[in-house]
Amino acid sequence: MSTLLKPFSVRSALLKRNLCIFTPREFGRLFRATPDQTKYFLEEYSKDGVFLRLKRGLYALQEPLPSEEEIANQLYRPSYLSFEYALARYHLLPEMVYGVTSATTKPTRTFTIADKTFSYLTIKQEAFTGYIPTKRDGQTILLAEPEKAFVDYFYFVALGKKPFNDRLNISALNAQKIQRYAQLFQRPKLEQLVREFL
Repeated sequence: MSTLLKPFSVRSALLKRNLCIFTPREFGRLFRATPDQTKYFLEEYSKDGVFLRLKRGLYALQEPLPSEEEIANQLYRPSYLSFEYALARYHLLPEMVYGVTSATTKPTRTFTIADKTFSYLTIKQEAFTGYIPTKRDGQTILLAEPEKAFVDYFYFVALGKKPFNDRLNISALNAQKIQRYAQLFQRPKLEQLVREFL
């Protein structure tokens, strides 16, 4: 437990294990600390700027702060980056996207962390696919394939919950893959919209 009294040592040990985002349980196990000791340490050093409390039961190192994509994947699981965020990342949308959007099978949620909005939209379990593990700065993030990001986005356009962006450019995407992903949602209106757009 003496290690817990030295924030620099704690930070070094977390970085060594690639644990930039962690739960109190993981932290306690790593440093052999009781739940009370862990809670006290994390709360104290979050005030001092060593840690960032992402939500109840989830913390991150402030320096180096994990990427917004890593945070998005860990903040609400299961989830993968999709919708406008992924479309912009693939340069299929010309404008910059300010929030980080993800698909999940859990209830829809929004979190705000350090002035950044993380939105999670619910899709059915059968459609929770089409994402790929992508390496970034030594971390693996889950990101929708461009075709799946497009279909996820169009699903909410078909539901009337997202506006249609007419500047979307999908000319380089695989039309057959798009149609296969659209069928997973089992919504005729979505499949019709996709066919019209293609």
